[in-house]
Amino acid sequence: MLPAKFRLVVVGLDSVSPDLLYRRFAPVMPRMGRLLAESARGTLRTCDPPITVPAWGVMFSGVDPGTLGLYGFRHRKPGSYDQMYIPNSGTPRRPMVWETLSRLGYRVAVLGMPPGYPPPAVNGVSISDFLTPASATDFVNPVALRPEIESVAGGPFFDISFRVEGRRKVADELFEMTRRRWRVARHLWKKEPWDLFVIHDIGPDRLHHTFWKYFDAQHPRHPSDPEFASIGDDFYRLLDAEIGSFLDLIGPDVSVLVVSDHGSQAMGGCFCVNEWLIEQGYLHLAGPPPAPGTPLEKTPIDWARTRVWGAGGYYARLFFNVRGREPKGIVDPGDVPALVEELRSRLSGLHTPTGAALPVRLFTPEEVYREVQGDPPDLMAYFDDARWRSAGSVGHGRLCLEENDTGPDDAVHSFDGVIAFRDPASPVGTDLGEQQIIDVAPTILSRYGVGIPPYVQGRPIRPLL
Repeated sequence: MLPAKFRLVVVGLDSVSPDLLYRRFAPVMPRMGRLLAESARGTLRTCDPPITVPAWGVMFSGVDPGTLGLYGFRHRKPGSYDQMYIPNSGTPRRPMVWETLSRLGYRVAVLGMPPGYPPPAVNGVSISDFLTPASATDFVNPVALRPEIESVAGGPFFDISFRVEGRRKVADELFEMTRRRWRVARHLWKKEPWDLFVIHDIGPDRLHHTFWKYFDAQHPRHPSDPEFASIGDDFYRLLDAEIGSFLDLIGPDVSVLVVSDHGSQAMGGCFCVNEWLIEQGYLHLAGPPPAPGTPLEKTPIDWARTRVWGAGGYYARLFFNVRGREPKGIVDPGDVPALVEELRSRLSGLHTPTGAALPVRLFTPEEVYREVQGDPPDLMAYFDDARWRSAGSVGHGRLCLEENDTGPDDAVHSFDGVIAFRDPASPVGTDLGEQQIIDVAPTILSRYGVGIPPYVQGRPIRPLL
């Protein structure tokens, strides 16, 4: 039997895998352990690509990345070879559940859920996400709450610089950011009896990128460094305490949903996609090779001879120099399908420096999405199931790097996140098995008794209804 008035708290933990939450750090997370024991829990399979943006958008809209027009942290501006833009809260082409519920009169609070800058207008409060510019002052909606939020936080709590040298500074800022974020969450919760309260914590993702090799003995670059040997336990212990303090405030009639957008795994290396395109004759420089690590957009390119170029990141985004679409396009639109198959064939035989096979999954947006909106790449490629990043920079003189080309980095994303749901009407731990990220939004709407809009592609998770 459902409560007379359904109320929900969503705890979004960025980059947390089932292994991390359910096993590896379970001994230092007693409060989370108690919550999980009372919850239906399982694995939440993420979307293509397994990236914070678009994964959270998929989770809370119920449609795939192509329909949203979200393909990652950076998108190429149409008609440009070197200009990129960062998606914002206005980019998704379908509403999030808090926007839908707001229109129906529900009171909602959303703290830091991407893509969240600028903070959307809701029937309640929204605070923007980790993509908030450092100089921004419009990070709270309604804006009148900004001085109050700043006072409670006591300092920045959106994000930290993490792909940098000097890990001690990163650690200090990470722990403080986490304290500030949950301080704000507790303050907001006490303001009124919210119908929906959503908080996103980017902290786990930053921990994994900066310190994974220190707490994972199987990492290919695992060091013997006593200074950071316990940092994984220390952070997850802090996170558990902060979440526990928040849970102490909520009443017995409030449901709790713990979710992550994707998981994390040790980074195997970095494949230099543009170096490969140069080697194979698809991409031509207009001059000698630049210094190692030069971004492609700062490198002179002979576009009159270039058919394909790429952008790096968690996956490779390949763009075709199509006649009539790009300023100096040379690929006939009718030749695009053949070019796709040619690349698929040539990328099938890659190897790492040790001689091991480097598997590649190559697909077009049309092959995986129901709709393809916005500014997609022409091809998408995962290297070794996303264990290897894609390096977009050039000048390396080799195809494989041991590290990220954009700065120190220990981890990449994986496809399995977490889902755990505590229902006051049924406080029994059950196994949900594997669920799909696209099904979370229709599940939430169903629990509120709200009709699922016809554009939603996911389906409610039946055990949670």
